[in-house]
Amino acid sequence: MRVSLRPRSFVRVAGTDAESYLDRMVSNDVAALGPGESCQALLLTAKARVIAPLVVLRRGHEDFLLLTEPGLAERVRAELLRSRFAAKAEIELEEHTSHVVFGGEGIATEDYGEPAAEVLDAELEPSVSAEELERLRIEAGTPAWGKEIDDRVLPAEAGLTERAVSFTKGCYPGQEPIARLHYRGHANRGLRVLRLDALPEPDAEIVYEGKSVGRITSAAPAAGGAVALGYVRREVPEEAELAVGRPAETALH
Repeated sequence: MRVSLRPRSFVRVAGTDAESYLDRMVSNDVAALGPGESCQALLLTAKARVIAPLVVLRRGHEDFLLLTEPGLAERVRAELLRSRFAAKAEIELEEHTSHVVFGGEGIATEDYGEPAAEVLDAELEPSVSAEELERLRIEAGTPAWGKEIDDRVLPAEAGLTERAVSFTKGCYPGQEPIARLHYRGHANRGLRVLRLDALPEPDAEIVYEGKSVGRITSAAPAAGGAVALGYVRREVPEEAELAVGRPAETALH
């Protein structure tokens, strides 16, 4: 069994109004979840900037656990408390451990390009290193907080609308700009998986036909060189051969 530690932080939302409150605060349809089911979701600003990516696990009829990235739980809790008003919902931090188990059962995840699940509070011995897990994430094209996802990035640019947004549920903060871009426009850039001969510099420019068309956001060693994720402008053909470095017209001599 292949196992890797998955650093997380956790927030519990429970009470009579937990379902209705979460449903009007996050981007996905948590009301549709049954006990034991989960979905990805986003906590957003009114302008659709990402406050935190979430996995929402419904543990019971009035009991939800939010899995987010390390260091974000207090921000999530504060945002939910600030908007709670009269909703009958307890919002508290919890402590758990999480492991990714490949081929296992638990909170299903598609983040690593093969069947896997997050398993909470199990005494498991990791056999997959953090570096290997990162390579699998990059090869799967999965965006990560602090790399592909931050408050400068629109969810559509990171491919998050496909995995973490419902276009049929009720209102939530950020819904209008998300829907407007989805139905009336398109993101000007998107994530691509890149195969490279060597590890690039952090935040290196991506170049096409002598012009800067994007930037590297993550990279990891891989067979034959390196694999990377980067934002590339939409007009660049998918099959285009790209370079990493300074554009020709701005290169240093």
